[in-house]
Amino acid sequence: MGNGSIPVLAASVCIAIFAGCVYDVPRVYGVPGASPRPDAAWVPPKKAVEKQEEAARAEKSGSPIPREYLDNISNLGLWDIVNIALRNNKLTRQTWAQARAAAATFAGKVGSYFPDINGSAAATDTKNPTLGGRYVNGVWSYSAGASLDWLLFDFGGRSASVEESRQALFAADWSHNAEIQGVILQVEQAYYGYFTAKSLLTAQQASVEEAKSNQAATNDRHSAGLATIADVLQARTALSQAQLGLATLSGQVMTTRGSLATAMGLEANSAFDVVLPVGAPPREKRVQTVQECLDSAIRKRPDLAAARTLALEADAHAKNVQANEFPSLSATGSLGWISLVNLNGGYTTYSAGLGLSVPIFAGFSRHYDAAAARAQADAAHANAQNVKDLVTLQVWTSYYGLETADQTIVASDDLLASATENHDVALGRYTSGVGSILDLLVAQTALESARAQQIQARANWWLAAAQLAHDIGTLGTKSEMERKDGGP
Repeated sequence: MGNGSIPVLAASVCIAIFAGCVYDVPRVYGVPGASPRPDAAWVPPKKAVEKQEEAARAEKSGSPIPREYLDNISNLGLWDIVNIALRNNKLTRQTWAQARAAAATFAGKVGSYFPDINGSAAATDTKNPTLGGRYVNGVWSYSAGASLDWLLFDFGGRSASVEESRQALFAADWSHNAEIQGVILQVEQAYYGYFTAKSLLTAQQASVEEAKSNQAATNDRHSAGLATIADVLQARTALSQAQLGLATLSGQVMTTRGSLATAMGLEANSAFDVVLPVGAPPREKRVQTVQECLDSAIRKRPDLAAARTLALEADAHAKNVQANEFPSLSATGSLGWISLVNLNGGYTTYSAGLGLSVPIFAGFSRHYDAAAARAQADAAHANAQNVKDLVTLQVWTSYYGLETADQTIVASDDLLASATENHDVALGRYTSGVGSILDLLVAQTALESARAQQIQARANWWLAAAQLAHDIGTLGTKSEMERKDGGP
């Protein structure tokens, strides 16, 4: 190899290395920053894993359950879990912060009624050459002053701007209230879902015990030669089916309990339990007519109030934009003192004046801005009317949903009473050798179904009552929560 080929070889090696650096995946903490192939998983560096573990430890620091509830953690009432959920919910915290920001914005807008005053100070060393440039005279001075700028009149633009921010504040507060009611409804739905699962589990346990009794009766009759092996097998099958349903419901209880924990802002595996309603719901306590419920919703629904307030905000914004087409009058003034240190002198400066700003022409932009703001206000009013119509429909639907739940409870109570009596008769007939195993198993299935329907009817009543309270705008008051928490 000649001497001339050595530089060429070295250059080729450098180019190859450079090309590899360009196309290679950058390394982070000593490992490739991405997976080497589309079909391979990325392996994180040790430092990244450590940071993930540190973040996880930080998330677990501090219990999301307030200290006052820890002593009663296995016996929480509905009002307790609502309070826990409201303290942990991120959306209510967000709307609360937005309301506080709107309050600060409003306070800032109110400040526009006051003058804008600014102070100033300066120190100067001035040197000027004398005629011919042979000598330099220096003057050392300092000054201090204040200036004032005050908007006196602008055809309602300033007051409209303040009103706009005021209505924006009210809308933020109403939205916060609506979010609170939404969280409460979500918690109640999870609570009654857990109630349904636990009640069905208890009912299924009773069905398993009854199936065991039926199988024992069948075994006794078979031992006495009064029943066939087919009767024994049918009774055994019924028991297996009841036990299978029990296992399924056990898993459902844990699932709904995890959903309730999540609604409370807790981890699904958190250790807690709640007090559940016992007995029939307090149906007789509901005395409002549908019209009274509709009137209550129109007055109290926070989301409807927020929609109306946004319409008022849009009206104020339109007035603010329209005021830009008219003149504005301002007052200005200044006061200052200039001291010439080495000349042992100084003087005061001041000024005062009125300024009139008259918009003449801006390419019709002001006119169209005002038209756009007016159209946006019309749209906001239309939206408020639409929200009102939706609220009316929701109240109407939930009211008659609760009416249906009332009737369903009565029917389910009657059904359970009939099914219980039928099962007792069928069991007595079978044990006395008169009835058949088929009649007994049919009666047992009917009783199991009737129990489940009664439980579901009661759960539906509680859910319908919570939905109606939400729709008429009363969900979340402490007296309402305490009434429900106490049960029937």
